[in-house]
Amino acid sequence: MDELPYLLIAGQFMMAVVAGLLLNLTPCVLPAIPIKVRTILREAGSQRSHRQLAALAFTAGTLTFFLTLGGLTALLQWNWGTLFQSTVFVAVLVALMVGFAVATWLDLPIPVPAFAASAHGRRYFEAFVSGLLSAVLAAPCAGPFLGGVLAFAVTQPAPVIMGIFGSIGLGLSLPYAVLMLKPEWLSRLPKAGPWTLAIREVLALVLLAAAVFFSASLVPQAVYPWLWGSWLALVLFWGIRRFIQGNGAVRVIAATATGLALAVVMVFASPAGNGEGGLAWQPYSSELLAETKNRGAPYLLEFTADWCINCKVLERTVYQAPAVAEAVWRINMVPIQVDVTASDPEKDALLTELGGQALPFAVVIDGDGQVIARFTGLFETDSLVRAINRTQNPQPTTLDIGGESW
Repeated sequence: MDELPYLLIAGQFMMAVVAGLLLNLTPCVLPAIPIKVRTILREAGSQRSHRQLAALAFTAGTLTFFLTLGGLTALLQWNWGTLFQSTVFVAVLVALMVGFAVATWLDLPIPVPAFAASAHGRRYFEAFVSGLLSAVLAAPCAGPFLGGVLAFAVTQPAPVIMGIFGSIGLGLSLPYAVLMLKPEWLSRLPKAGPWTLAIREVLALVLLAAAVFFSASLVPQAVYPWLWGSWLALVLFWGIRRFIQGNGAVRVIAATATGLALAVVMVFASPAGNGEGGLAWQPYSSELLAETKNRGAPYLLEFTADWCINCKVLERTVYQAPAVAEAVWRINMVPIQVDVTASDPEKDALLTELGGQALPFAVVIDGDGQVIARFTGLFETDSLVRAINRTQNPQPTTLDIGGESW
């Protein structure tokens, strides 16, 4: 520890806070927004001292998860998102999402365990759980700067790893803790009325959508689209009812939510890849990779998982872009998709070997086996096309792209 450059470590801690802040802007954390909004609104009318304790409880919940994850990373060499490779963990998460959806729809308080109530923690238990679940829902995917921060962290001693993971959690929770402390910043919102009930119901529907999404690794593949269809039918029924019975604001909310629901189902219920204009992915196998290397062909490796929302966004946008498919076809590149939904020692080792610590992760490799570019988090079509084109004229340095903005 004494030999480490402390200025570099301090810089990484600051970068980790920024990475946590920016993680709030990725699609991956959208399912957590209803939980956070619920907690903020419940605390808005409280005394300042109560809001301060609630903000601390929310932050403590987030830090509890990230420090635990940091400790497991240090002890067991876990990758970001390893928890989601556990079927039991995902099943519990889906159940919690459904429970929070019901509680939000009915505006019910979160049940408080006996130990929390006896410790006079009844008032702040929900804030703690909200922070904890928000951190859990952020764990599957990477955002800007996160890949580089994690790559640095795993090479450091346990205290540094814990500090970096704690800094990520602090950045993730900071905006919402500030809103709990400063509820007057929400004063520009219209006064409560029928529109607030409609918004609460929309938040509950978002939580149900999250439950459907994460159930992909739990149910048969043929059943998964039917779950999305059932959810869409519920949204349509709700939207039509609200539109008929509501006023102007409620009708706008109902129409907007219904339109977004249709878009969500189109994105997540339909299979990605191998479509017209997109990449024709080949599923990973050690034999396919060895054959590709022996032929001296360039290749693109994409690491994905059913529980990675950002991965699905990329697969239905960037990887479906005709410019990407044309560039791949022109240089006879082999696009290989590595599914790490469930833990697989060979695939997990390949991810680590190529420098990946979180999903989404992709790597472009030329015919000589040289890594041309690594992509962590969300990135743009042009960035991928430029990297693919560089396999024909590789440069001596490797391009690392950590979540470029859209």
